[in-house]
Amino acid sequence: MRVLLIKTSSLGDVIHSLPALTDAARAIPGIQFDWVVEEGFAEIPAWHPAVARVIPVAIRRWRKNLWQTFKSGEWQRFKRRLGETQYDLVIDAQGLLKSAWLTCYVKAPVAGLDRDSAREPLASRFYNRAYTVPREQHALERVRQLFAQALDYPLPDTAADYGLNRAQLADGAAQPYLLFLHGTTWPSKHWPEANWRALAEQMSEQGWAIRLPWGNAVEKERAERIAAGVEHAAVLPKLNLAGVAKVIAGASACVAVDTGLGHLAAALDVPSISLYGPTLPGRVGAYGRSQVHLCASGPNAGLGDRHKPCFDGLDVERVATQLQALLLAEETV
Repeated sequence: MRVLLIKTSSLGDVIHSLPALTDAARAIPGIQFDWVVEEGFAEIPAWHPAVARVIPVAIRRWRKNLWQTFKSGEWQRFKRRLGETQYDLVIDAQGLLKSAWLTCYVKAPVAGLDRDSAREPLASRFYNRAYTVPREQHALERVRQLFAQALDYPLPDTAADYGLNRAQLADGAAQPYLLFLHGTTWPSKHWPEANWRALAEQMSEQGWAIRLPWGNAVEKERAERIAAGVEHAAVLPKLNLAGVAKVIAGASACVAVDTGLGHLAAALDVPSISLYGPTLPGRVGAYGRSQVHLCASGPNAGLGDRHKPCFDGLDVERVATQLQALLLAEETV
């Protein structure tokens, strides 16, 4: 059986789709998936053994310059790739108009969420088969339920399995290290820089090496300020997503704000502390073994505001205590 999965973005959403592929591969021997995904995340689906082909799409880039997209032939080439394979089913696991629109270019039945379950109800009009999946649960479990209904197998009652091999991805490190995933998009999701600095000093004094990745100039400058003068802290070189994944896979533990890389750490089974200010982890938090969620308690916490600072009650000592407990628990496993 050959299935086309459409789940283009974001990084967290892409990662949350992986356990559904594992479920399907166990329930239907020989099933293969092709996956339409935003070009910036195209490395991730290829890590799953049930994915035969990754088809990158560039909706984010294309819509900034539609004329150039058509003139260059990129859109035509993308459509041609969609038509190269005969699929038994298309699953739109995104539930948005932009993802549903892509299903129009594939000659196969289309499955997706019904109007009461999709993020954009109009998307359900594009589907031949629309399924109900209750909203009041984690996004990862919702995708698992959609796949089970669309492919007609019993929903497993086992824990989510992302299907990734941490040992294959990890580079051998000379010494154990902690990874601080400090970069994120919303201004309000940033844990105060002074807190990162104090946490780095405290863990370095305990003998831990600390690694700080970055994705742009602003993040690099912040990483350099956090690491400056801290004996065992180091700023990593510029890395692509696969490079960051290798560093995450090799870490003893991660501390992360609400960011896609935090979800990647969970998918790679890396013990992690995730810090939540404006968002809540219930439906979209890092999901897996040894994942600790710490939430702020200030008046703006959990309200979804992109700009108001809201990390009251989430100080360095609280994070350090939880991190030390997590590390100790891993030593005794």
